[in-house]
Amino acid sequence: MKSRSGLIGTTIFILIILMAMSSSVLFPTSPWRLVGKPLVWPGQDLRYMLGTDSMGRSLISGIFHGAKVSLGIAAVSTAVAVVFGSTIGAVAGYFGGWLDDLLMRITEAFQTIPLFLLTVVIVAILGATIGSITFAIAVVSWPGLARLVRAEAMRLRNAEFVQSCIIIGMRPERIIFTQILPNCLAPIVVMASMLVANAILTESGLAFLRLGDPNVLSWGTMIGAGRTDLRTAWYICLIPGFVVMITVLSLNLVGDGLNDALNRRLHKR
Repeated sequence: MKSRSGLIGTTIFILIILMAMSSSVLFPTSPWRLVGKPLVWPGQDLRYMLGTDSMGRSLISGIFHGAKVSLGIAAVSTAVAVVFGSTIGAVAGYFGGWLDDLLMRITEAFQTIPLFLLTVVIVAILGATIGSITFAIAVVSWPGLARLVRAEAMRLRNAEFVQSCIIIGMRPERIIFTQILPNCLAPIVVMASMLVANAILTESGLAFLRLGDPNVLSWGTMIGAGRTDLRTAWYICLIPGFVVMITVLSLNLVGDGLNDALNRRLHKR
């Protein structure tokens, strides 16, 4: 609450979440439905506030329904990446030795490949579906988080409360999940907000390249559908692109606010 930028970002992101949750109520029909004349500009017809695309589909309906798809993919892929990356990083940092070397070499192998290219390859191999896109984004998102958690785990394993747990005979896996990871939550939460933003951008990029699920409408799909009319009806790309930009910006502001708040709390301790 003391961070103005964090408060602004949180407010915007909550509004976007509410937009996704209310999409089926405000626009009960399919966003693929042809509702009017093609290429109606925003404000030209009050029935279609943001206009229509080249097929006559309502852009505002697509924006609301696309929010549900884009945020859903980003949330699930980030959750998978956080669970997997945090576990790998905590295990590597706590045990060290050959296990640390093995896990970090695997992590570095993923980081040497251009992440978006790897995502494209995975989706191309598995097919353009919601599941494969979510899986591909999760695969490229976990390495950075794993290295971050590993550094925190290496610092915490020598802490007095961890050594006390070892002395009383607590099992390593219990120490990792009840002592190490809970004390790594601050950087994990901040990193997760960044991963959600990156996931939204990655999904939009895949859909723009026609590697999105053809059965669902996301913001990236809308941007990709409007590129053929970019010179004559640039608003078709601009409106969903602006929504993506605002969403990613709000998540970055949330991450900055969380970082300030959590660091301030740690300093007080």
